[in-house]
Amino acid sequence: MTTDLFAGVGVTDFERAVAWFESLLGEPAEFVATDTEHVWKVNEHGWIYVVLRPERAGLGMVTVFLDDLDRFVESAASRGIEPDHRETYENGVRKIVYLDPDGNEVGFGGGPDEGADKAPA
Repeated sequence: MTTDLFAGVGVTDFERAVAWFESLLGEPAEFVATDTEHVWKVNEHGWIYVVLRPERAGLGMVTVFLDDLDRFVESAASRGIEPDHRETYENGVRKIVYLDPDGNEVGFGGGPDEGADKAPA
């Protein structure tokens, strides 16, 4: 059985949110569901959608686990999007958190930093 996951984020200013998510994710929405809902594909069976829903704005929490977290963070930074905070768990797993203009949390996780334990040559 194939399962697709759609994670939604409610926003107050739709155009501003779409522009921010385009900058964060580095591309326009994969498709426009409605005039007030745009959808980005984040993997084969995973999607993030932004929807104009002011009563839900700022309450979203989405995390996507990536195989190359550092590359994603550098790419987002090149488009002017910087993390709001970074976390590293005891097992070395990292999470980079971005807050959209409404305060929705969009996190990206990745495995331990391969170079963190290595001494410089």
